[in-house]
Amino acid sequence: MKSRSYRLPDKLVDDIEAEARRRKVSATDVVRERLSGTASSTPTAESWKDSLAKFAGAVDELPHAGDSRNIKAALKASGYGRNRSR
Repeated sequence: MKSRSYRLPDKLVDDIEAEARRRKVSATDVVRERLSGTASSTPTAESWKDSLAKFAGAVDELPHAGDSRNIKAALKASGYGRNRSR
């Protein structure tokens, strides 16, 4: 296998190194996959946030964040912390 040297923008190098650390592979492997078009389809932080936003507010039983002064009453009403029968 031949070796080459290229100059890349700092942002791109940071992205490649971050992906390599996250996936626990070498930066060379990440570059090789990106150049060959076989890069894995790992979700980006933005798409992860978008997918999480779909579920925001999906559970009705949880107390609203604005109701923090009533949190004890809400938890008591939901049965949180009660001992379960064995």
